[in-house]
Amino acid sequence: MNNSEQNYVKWFRNAAPYINAHRGKTVVLMFGGEAVTHPNFANIIHDISLLRSLGVKLVVVHGARPQIVDRMQQRGLEENVVSNIRVTDAQTLVAVKDATGSLRLHIEALLSTGVVNSPMHGSQIRVSTGNFVIAKPMGVRNGIDYKYTGTVRRIDSDGINMQLDYGSIVLLSPIGYSPTGEVFNLALEDVATQTAISLKADKLIAFTEDEGLIDKSGKLIRSCSVRTVKTLLDEKDCHVRQLLLRSIIQSGENGVERCHCVSYQSDTALLQELFTRDGAGTLIAKDHKELIATATIDDVAGILELIQPLEEEGVLVKRSRELLEMEIEYFTVLKKEEVIIACAALYPYPEAKMAEVACVVIDPDYRKGNRGERIINALELSAKKKGLTSLFLLTTVSGHWFLEQGFVEASLERLPEGKKQMYNFQRNSKVFIKDI
Repeated sequence: MNNSEQNYVKWFRNAAPYINAHRGKTVVLMFGGEAVTHPNFANIIHDISLLRSLGVKLVVVHGARPQIVDRMQQRGLEENVVSNIRVTDAQTLVAVKDATGSLRLHIEALLSTGVVNSPMHGSQIRVSTGNFVIAKPMGVRNGIDYKYTGTVRRIDSDGINMQLDYGSIVLLSPIGYSPTGEVFNLALEDVATQTAISLKADKLIAFTEDEGLIDKSGKLIRSCSVRTVKTLLDEKDCHVRQLLLRSIIQSGENGVERCHCVSYQSDTALLQELFTRDGAGTLIAKDHKELIATATIDDVAGILELIQPLEEEGVLVKRSRELLEMEIEYFTVLKKEEVIIACAALYPYPEAKMAEVACVVIDPDYRKGNRGERIINALELSAKKKGLTSLFLLTTVSGHWFLEQGFVEASLERLPEGKKQMYNFQRNSKVFIKDI
């Protein structure tokens, strides 16, 4: 086996946990009409089909802004945009129907491709479209009648879920229908956001021109919270960027756990974002009312109260108040209404580019959620910022839980020299290591 084949096998093994994690999950994908005309769009379609074959439930929402403008120009129609919103009169609505209908058929055709030399050969992907989006007119605002421009009234989530359960990809256009039989021109972002919220989707993935979300210094944001996205909103932003940011914020605040932004110009961005540790774009996590923070001296009493039962059982090595006060900078805590419900410590070994995870404790009343996973993720992020490449820990009773978090059992020899010299053979703790 040559090096490239070995690298592929290693990548595939590393991707396996992510593949399993996404199977059966509901994901809403959104992209504008600009993405459809880009040369890389065929690769995006192939990757969408691949995701479906891996058991991901997919709803694809497409936009059509440039295509609508093109149809209007062909008809000699002038755009009427007020407050960054298109006024859709009867003639404009004809152009909207033409553009979105043609684009929907084009995307359906690409998803149906199954020729021998295509990555989708033999995939037999079903595509379902329909009147899943119920709309209402935007009405008159500040004296302007927006006519056939509308907003989402509701999403037929039962109908969409039925198609997803059949194994179909559901394809939605920026068009909605009223109970009285009228058609309304909708914003892509409105349709995608309301669909993700209504379906209680696990993820909303937006394709953008950039690599992901860019901060005000021009750098790519690898991961952040919804709270951070709010700080990116700027009155000077272009309308499309504002819509995207507001879509992420609204989704995150209404139950969508994860939002992603990836580039439609990159051949590998979608798969890299979902199936590799570092991703390719921006991951935005839903804000939690429970706050993860670096511990301070004021948290010592709360940490001691949390860890005392496990110290008495012999699960944890006993820490005195004095020692904890000296080491408090190494601790991370999870608070709910100012009460510490979880904690963990991270002791760096810079010479080995490793860090020890220790004293991971979750209040028994709060162990049913993903709090342990969240606090471990926070430690990983902290270690990465310090330039470290792996985490290790010693445990006597919690090995299986750490295996579930991506750690693997290892030999004592893998520990940094300083830690090996301190190893307590009487406790006979097992060693677990995770590359980050």
